[in-house]
Amino acid sequence: MKVKKYTAQTMPEAMKQVRNELGSDAVILNSKIVKPKGIFGIFKKNNIEVIAAIDPNPPLEKKQKPSQQPRHNFSERKPQNNQTDPSRPDKKVSDEVIRELRELRETVTIQQNSAAGSQDYLPTPINKAYQYLINQELNEETVRLIIDPLLEKYYLHNKQVNDQLIFQWLKEELEKHLQPYSNGFKEFSSKVMFFVGPTGVGKTTTIAKVAAKAVVEEKKKVAFLTTDTYRIGAIDQLKTYGKILNVPVEIAYNQDDFQKAKEKFSNFDMILVDTAGRNYKQVEFIKQLEETIDFEQDDEMFLVLSATTKNKELSAVLRQFHQFPIKKLIFTKLDETSEYGPILNIMKEGNAGLAFLSDGQDVPDDIKEGSTEQIISLILGGWNHD
Repeated sequence: MKVKKYTAQTMPEAMKQVRNELGSDAVILNSKIVKPKGIFGIFKKNNIEVIAAIDPNPPLEKKQKPSQQPRHNFSERKPQNNQTDPSRPDKKVSDEVIRELRELRETVTIQQNSAAGSQDYLPTPINKAYQYLINQELNEETVRLIIDPLLEKYYLHNKQVNDQLIFQWLKEELEKHLQPYSNGFKEFSSKVMFFVGPTGVGKTTTIAKVAAKAVVEEKKKVAFLTTDTYRIGAIDQLKTYGKILNVPVEIAYNQDDFQKAKEKFSNFDMILVDTAGRNYKQVEFIKQLEETIDFEQDDEMFLVLSATTKNKELSAVLRQFHQFPIKKLIFTKLDETSEYGPILNIMKEGNAGLAFLSDGQDVPDDIKEGSTEQIISLILGGWNHD
């Protein structure tokens, strides 16, 4: 099976390329609208991308040399003496018309399906993978980038695939999408680490978990510094964790307090900074945070998000914190959802790695370092590949 990709401004132009190179027996595997690449792409019209295939070893009867006579030159056709029934069209002409009608119907169906967002034209195993990724709430663009290579592999394997092989292909494609990002928390080397994010995501508990790992596993000298003076009980909660872990706690109401606390903890290995969780839609909260903290180049900032939050809201939170140098994400409440696609979506949107994954309230047990394997395991955890 020979598979090739064609790009043209219109579907008829793409179909003409397919026929010219692969012949009339070519099969359309997939088609989609693509945006022109390059810096000037925004000024150009969208193109049509078509994936077509042809069997290099067709049946013998199809290898006959085609007639040199024009296909549709009906006016020049001369009646034959052995023509029995003028009401019945010539078989060659009929076959040609039927083929072109079938091709036209296929093209129209593909365009209609693409416009409606339907993927019914995909082969069943590939459509299953498509629907699974959509149900995991991966965004459409990422799903397309994963499914297109799967479709090519499907036909290159002569359609001889099973769920286990599809699972392996999905894993390989997800690895490619995760490769650009630095995941995990290799070292507790940063002096000051900020934890920011919207209300209710579990920042304080997450800080306690990170502190426990640093104190117990890495033998680090850790201090807590909180700017969360708004939430009732927030300071008491952090002090409770401080007593359990033998970690001192300081409160900063403004930037002067913040600087004094940093000086007080200058001989500590790490200062973990808890910030107030406020409504991310309130711009003034971000301004207050900027006025309170003093971020230096060597400091590290984590955006803490809940895995139960929907894609649109996660994007809104990310935009609200865009002025902060966030390089790593932390996702909490993994045990409260079964859709993990938004994790990859927000990593790609924010160009940020994944530091930790948290899936419960227990300190320090319910936290794991983020990794490519962990993310793939979450996203593909519900795939049935028996």
